[in-house]
Amino acid sequence: MAVYTEVGDAELEAFLAQYDIGEAQSFKGIAEGVENTNYVLATDKGQYMVTLYEKRVDPKDLPFFLGLMDHLAARGINCPRPISGRDGNALRQLAGKPAAVTSFLPGMWPRRMTVQHCGPVGEALAGLHLAGRDFTIVRPNALSVAGWRPLFDGSRRHIDQALERELDAELDLFEANWPSDLPSGVIHADLFNDNVFFLHDRLSGLIDFYFACNDFLAYDVAICLNAWCFEADNSFNATKARALLQAYDKVRPLGDDERRSLPLLARGSALRFLLTRLYDWVHTPPDALVKRKDPQEYLSKLRFHRSTTSLADYGL
Repeated sequence: MAVYTEVGDAELEAFLAQYDIGEAQSFKGIAEGVENTNYVLATDKGQYMVTLYEKRVDPKDLPFFLGLMDHLAARGINCPRPISGRDGNALRQLAGKPAAVTSFLPGMWPRRMTVQHCGPVGEALAGLHLAGRDFTIVRPNALSVAGWRPLFDGSRRHIDQALERELDAELDLFEANWPSDLPSGVIHADLFNDNVFFLHDRLSGLIDFYFACNDFLAYDVAICLNAWCFEADNSFNATKARALLQAYDKVRPLGDDERRSLPLLARGSALRFLLTRLYDWVHTPPDALVKRKDPQEYLSKLRFHRSTTSLADYGL
């Protein structure tokens, strides 16, 4: 469920009067997603997305998110492009919430990820990294290493002592050994399968840039290894990883320092998603609209990365 804010007919009419995108023919809420309220808007001029930004999105970050999408779209990345109103502004209010209209991307996200999906994802991610090089607004990654221990401290009393010791040791390791000088830039930071659209086996677009930030580019690759290259039983598929990494390399070759750091970055990204899922599992009421995700999945992935001995374990 992702329609947290209902929009009345009069509110929608007044909102659309600020644009030159035509008159509404239909306005349907989208049940997928967990962060914002999303509607598909059809007008007599085309299809659009309307997003209302809910409490988990800081309004101060919206110029970064909307500016980044506009920047990437202008450089050929298939992503939603913000639509400005007659006054030139893309960000406005709807039903008491910050809101924006963006272009509509056709396609569906893959429910079952295959090797054939992984190559296009690697290629698209590298293209995003190159296109973002000259984006001038900076947003630090609030969910990098410095943010992990506070998440854990807010959750530790809800887990058993053995797991608490294990995660404490992981945090100690990352706080002492996290890289400091890898190539950095704009990253998506959340490129899971439900944020990638395909049409007839062709990648048709990337969506949901609301975790995007500035961080190591190879960390974004590591997030994708976790998101795309494990099977349903949490076993790692090196063939998928090889397809993703080789396709990425063809567009933006990873440096030797990035390759050496990749196992540690993958292990760290597994801990990041484990901790955010654990925190949400503990602090989200069972009857909330947001569906809680099981942190156990990322504990298994973390343990896999801890067991690796070389880049060969990642298909390189």
